[in-house]
Amino acid sequence: MTSRPLRSWEDAELLEAVLGPLPDPARRGALRLFLEAGAAGLGGRDPEELALLHDLDERAALALAAVWELQRRWRLRHGPAPVTVRSGADVAAWLEPRLLGRTVESFWVLCLDAQGALIHAEEVSQGTLTASLVHPREVFHPALLRRAAAVVVAHNHPSGDPTPSEEDRATTRRLQRAGRLLGIEVLDHLVLGTRGYRSFLEEGWL
Repeated sequence: MTSRPLRSWEDAELLEAVLGPLPDPARRGALRLFLEAGAAGLGGRDPEELALLHDLDERAALALAAVWELQRRWRLRHGPAPVTVRSGADVAAWLEPRLLGRTVESFWVLCLDAQGALIHAEEVSQGTLTASLVHPREVFHPALLRRAAAVVVAHNHPSGDPTPSEEDRATTRRLQRAGRLLGIEVLDHLVLGTRGYRSFLEEGWL
């Protein structure tokens, strides 16, 4: 065992502690992948896919995939959960570990009571790499069942860029109209990516 604190180790040293000794080409490939993507950016890929795409040996690819999965599980179990939703950051912190590694768009609705407390959250739709088709009845059904006063909707962009598309804007307007008819306010629409999130409310688009 080393007497040096782990925080003083170089990236390559930490990676070698996880992967074990590797031949130089495999070590360089694993280090490059980890530095470029990070544990969260490995995207939940299968070890076989990592090995093929990044010229890694099977052991290194399995170890990197395992690091990603452990981080995902830890964040899911111990990440912050908003008791009261006060900002887009609250929603993003709660949803991020649930969306890590998704390769298609996943659309969620968070149901809130009159004080803004989260009473229910549900994935209501999965889309393709470029679009997530959401109907108002899918969004508001769980909110009606739980007598929610308001909802926040959110989805991910697998590309990593959280900039809303024209379809995202049109979906938001459609949900707002439906919410007014039902008496359930759409407080915000968040778009999440690996580069952060964009909030329709915080950007002044609502």
